[in-house]
Amino acid sequence: MTTLAPPPADASAPTDGPPDPPPPPPTTQPRQETPRPPARPGLALAGAVLCVLAAVLLGFAANLTVVGHLQHARDQRTAYDELRKELALGTAPVGQRDYEGRMLKPGAPVALLRVPVLGIEEVVAEGTTSEVLMSGPGHRRDTPLPGQAGTSVVMGRQWGYGSPFLNLHNLPVGARVELTTGQTKAVYEVTGIRRAGDPLPAPIGQGQGRLTLITATGAPYTPSGVLRVDAKLITPVQANPPRGLRPGWIAASEEALGGDDGAWLRVFLWSQGLLLAALLAVVAHRVWGRWQTWICAGPLLLALGLADSGAIVALLPNLL
Repeated sequence: MTTLAPPPADASAPTDGPPDPPPPPPTTQPRQETPRPPARPGLALAGAVLCVLAAVLLGFAANLTVVGHLQHARDQRTAYDELRKELALGTAPVGQRDYEGRMLKPGAPVALLRVPVLGIEEVVAEGTTSEVLMSGPGHRRDTPLPGQAGTSVVMGRQWGYGSPFLNLHNLPVGARVELTTGQTKAVYEVTGIRRAGDPLPAPIGQGQGRLTLITATGAPYTPSGVLRVDAKLITPVQANPPRGLRPGWIAASEEALGGDDGAWLRVFLWSQGLLLAALLAVVAHRVWGRWQTWICAGPLLLALGLADSGAIVALLPNLL
């Protein structure tokens, strides 16, 4: 016998009215934006000042360490190529004027300095201001070029910008110093090292040459004195062209441990630009967002901080 199951109650129940309406969709509350805090001009200005200080301090540290050393290496490569080209063409300077009769510009390469015992190989530029010495050693403009009669003076930094003369105090007596110019390869022999209070060397005779290398003494980045290394010329003396700039006719910024007062204008202009960029960054942080602002404003503030701190370094002692 087959037993039939009764149909489900829902299926057999007749529909007496319209179907039930679908449930209403879930309602969502409209998103309410968080109101921004009221603007505070004093707080914005304080934030901009802090940005300026941070950029200057970071740039200052970078200029005296990594960035300064990279800049020195780049400038040395450029100066070496220029000096090598002039030596090949016979147009390298042999006096205070170039081959066209014009006074040498500050920073023009005039010699290649080699100190084998210390591993020093640097291109010497004309001038001894703080800005010139950022690129390497500099020749004091009111002294004869190396290889000529008289005392030639070359200055170099102790710690900053490649620190070319950092180990100059270790130069032993009798060591050789070589300088290649447009006239010759002059070789000097070290005769002594002097500090403040030490006796001066004996005056050189007529037709003799001497080289004095100058750098700073003291703790890192805090020069407290001047170190001088004297060396006598042991190769034939070269002709000394007429000099329009007499001994002592240089600015105070070209003396040992002198600062460049002419850099104040650059400091002022770069500081103005840095402050303006910092104010714009503070405003952008408020209306744009944190990460968008720092991604765009960070590199700009760092670049302006490097430029501003570089101008500030020019105000400091040139042998730093």
